[in-house]
Amino acid sequence: MNIRGLFGKDKQDQPVIVVSGLPRSGTSMVMRMLDAGGVQIFTDSVRRADEDNPRGYFELERVKNLEKQPDKGWLKDARGKAIKVVSPLLPELPSENTYLLLFINRNLHEVIASQNKMLARRGEKVDPASDERMRGLFEKHLGKTKTWLKGNAHFKVLELVYSQVVADPVGEARRIRQFLERELDVSKMAGAVEEPLYRNRAKVETNS
Repeated sequence: MNIRGLFGKDKQDQPVIVVSGLPRSGTSMVMRMLDAGGVQIFTDSVRRADEDNPRGYFELERVKNLEKQPDKGWLKDARGKAIKVVSPLLPELPSENTYLLLFINRNLHEVIASQNKMLARRGEKVDPASDERMRGLFEKHLGKTKTWLKGNAHFKVLELVYSQVVADPVGEARRIRQFLERELDVSKMAGAVEEPLYRNRAKVETNS
């Protein structure tokens, strides 16, 4: 059964498109691709572009407090649109919706390096000695999250690798279009990927 058969055709029954992954894993880049390709983005634009994300964050402030919200009915307004939800908050998404999830994987050394630079720019203390401990926590979290997703019928998942999207934006944009089964502009999606913004490269690439 294809996605349309699984999730329904009417707008009321359309899935929510969720872009997720660890913070600093490339979620903003994928949101920008969807926006360029023709997907409506569910955002309030409260968080402005800055040095860490010069093209914007595409976030919705309300998402940050999902775990504290007894009523999450507002997420029905995101049906047929794309919303960014960091991976620790995925279990907070209500089962009254169905979700097409684009999950971004990035080398964990790169994720941690990017997070450390963001913290340093904000004047917050960075302890390099804790990097390996953080990597272990991230690995455990990702494993637990992906196991949970496999057992959740409300999610259909496409995994992307940040470095691969940057290396082959056209090919990866086509994969996204095929997964979402929507008439998206692949050329514009690929054009939204800016290789110079890949600023924290690990010496050895992995799919972690």
